[in-house]
Amino acid sequence: MTEGLDPQQLGAYFALSEATSLLQHHVEQHLRAEGGLSYVQFQLLARLAEAHRLTMTQLADGVVYSRSGLTYQAGLLEKAGLITRSPSTDDERATLVTITEKGLALFGSILPGHVQVVRRMLLDPLSEADLRHLGDIMTRVRDHMRALPPRSAAARKSRAARSP
Repeated sequence: MTEGLDPQQLGAYFALSEATSLLQHHVEQHLRAEGGLSYVQFQLLARLAEAHRLTMTQLADGVVYSRSGLTYQAGLLEKAGLITRSPSTDDERATLVTITEKGLALFGSILPGHVQVVRRMLLDPLSEADLRHLGDIMTRVRDHMRALPPRSAAARKSRAARSP
């Protein structure tokens, strides 16, 4: 039998969940108002702004998003002229995604306001020691979660297996 969470564990979990939701809400409001982007689209542009070119699988693993959802979001970004998609010359199964100059410009114009939102909502109430501890804790948690196979590596269920 699985035991429940003790009050301290439950409190920490709920505080993290609520803080994450509040931060994401404020970030999304900014992204929609300033760039017409969703949070996921901003994450994709951010990863591509750093790397310039990634495979769809690398993007899916990096932003922890489903393959089908990523394909849809990439299609919207491509339609807007912010990215391009092309077949990989190294792996015929892979699709390469590249950020365009227009995508880099949009990302660059949105980033300062994004930083202001993150600073105001997350960083301002923390001391340097708090920030160091939070960084250490969240890095450990993230690394623990990332040690599991990425979602894009999970086997897909056949249509027959998904039917009731």
